Parts: sequence; C-alpha cells; structure tokens
Amino acid sequence: MEIQVLEKEEIKVVGISRSGTYSQMHIIPDFFDEMKERLVEVPYQTNDSILIAPFHSRETEFTFYVTTPVEKVENVPDGMVGFSIPRKYYVCSSHKRGIEELENTYRKMLVWMQEYGYELDDHALCLEVLKHKNLDREGSMHFELYLPVKTYGNDY
Repeated sequence: MEIQVLEKEEIKVVGISRSGTYSQMHIIPDFFDEMKERLVEVPYQTNDSILIAPFHSRETEFTFYVTTPVEKVENVPDGMVGFSIPRKYYVCSSHKRGIEELENTYRKMLVWMQEYGYELDDHALCLEVLKHKNLDREGSMHFELYLPVKTYGNDY
C-alpha cells in the first residue's frame, strides 16, 4: 500500500448528507445510489467523472456527504447541500478491496502518519474520492482516501 502526502486545492461540491451513529454506517452505500440518481439535478458540474465523499468522524457519531464537484455553488437542489472544501494537505492512499476491509486501510494510514510525524486534523473533512466507474457495490471498490493533516513531517 503506497501512502503519500499531497496538497489538494479548494474543491466546490454539491450533494447529499446524512448524520448518524456508527451502528448506522451500513447504510452508507445507499447514499451513493441516491446521489447517482440525483446527479442530473446538480448544475455547474465539472467534467470530472467522480464522486467525493467528505465526512466528519466524531467520538459517537459521523456526518457523511456524497457529492459531485462543481464550478460554483449556486442553485443547490432541494434536499442537497453545497460547500467548499478548503485547500489542505492530506495523507493519501488507495483502497482497492472490499468495503469490509476499509477500516484496516484507514488504520494503516494512521500508523504511517504517526511514524512520520503527521497529526490528523480532526477539524477538517476526510475525503473518499470514487470514479463513477468504480461504484459497484458488490465485491471490491477502488477509491482514493485523504486524511487531513495539521502538522507536517519531513519525509514524503
């Protein structure tokens, strides 16, 4: 598993959001299906054929978004949210396995961060970036994971 540090420019997004407890995380794949159906409603989409799933992870609950990148956040459809994800440094890796193994990928990234002196910025959004062609809910999924950092190590 390759892990690297990179800076992502600001991204404007529009999509759907849900909050819940960790026992409700099993319904997250349904959010992707819902957003795929509603993509046609989103104006000003970029040419990127991706979905961006930012999320807040707190001690007892999470807020999860499934969004698409847009040129500008205007005319947001009913029941959706639009916002900007600021420019930020992230520790990044790919996940190419089943969704049930996702937690292990995150753990490996967090161990790597600790080894190289990076600290997770828990006030910023983590990101999962999926290409539309990789949205198969069955079997393995392929997406990029981005964990925001607030301190930067020397080796990357």
